[in-house]
Amino acid sequence: MKHILLAEDDQDFGTMLKQYLTLNKFEVTWAMNGEEAFEAFKNGTFDICILDVMMPVMDGFTLAKKIIDISPEVPFLFLTARKTKEDKVKGLKLGADDYIVKPFEAEELIFRIKNIIKRTEQQNTLQTNQSAEKQLYIGKYSFDTENLELKINGNINKITAKEAKLLYYLYSNRNQLIRRDDILSHVWNKTDFFSGRSMDVFISRIRKYLKDDPSITIESVRGIGLEFNTK
Repeated sequence: MKHILLAEDDQDFGTMLKQYLTLNKFEVTWAMNGEEAFEAFKNGTFDICILDVMMPVMDGFTLAKKIIDISPEVPFLFLTARKTKEDKVKGLKLGADDYIVKPFEAEELIFRIKNIIKRTEQQNTLQTNQSAEKQLYIGKYSFDTENLELKINGNINKITAKEAKLLYYLYSNRNQLIRRDDILSHVWNKTDFFSGRSMDVFISRIRKYLKDDPSITIESVRGIGLEFNTK
């Protein structure tokens, strides 16, 4: 049984949502504000977090940042009544796996949760495969795939599981043109617009991590994809 942390301040909506999730064989811990949810997260083990954006005490975006600081591998999605594209992009930049605007059908939420959990399990399997190659050397960098650390000149960057998956995929397909849809399919398991925006954010992070070795480049090919080049 998968364990869900539900952070939702609306009493009626939260009650309905918890009941529906329970009926679909999920274990649910429900918190009615961000601070209460964060305390529950620190004291429990969760497979996925469902976070309302607008909550008292601590909003969903702030809560997500705190969760990422502790356990960046745990997937999360946002619920919100706000329909602005800016909010969606902000949520996805934080690393959200999905962003659902209220009102929505409960069946849709269940479908998305199951897809996220499936993707996460696939990512964990890939991470296990990566760990078989515990050290990769990318230019002047040493990539510790087991501990998710990127090292150069004594400096260490701790990266997330998704960043590691992206970097591993790019390195595995180095010095050739990689189609955007192929990257999205292998790393995000979907190719929609918002996943594409999320990928752009992650590519920018990878560029920053690798900036101390000028022999490594990530070149965008407009409308097609990119090339990860290293000598």
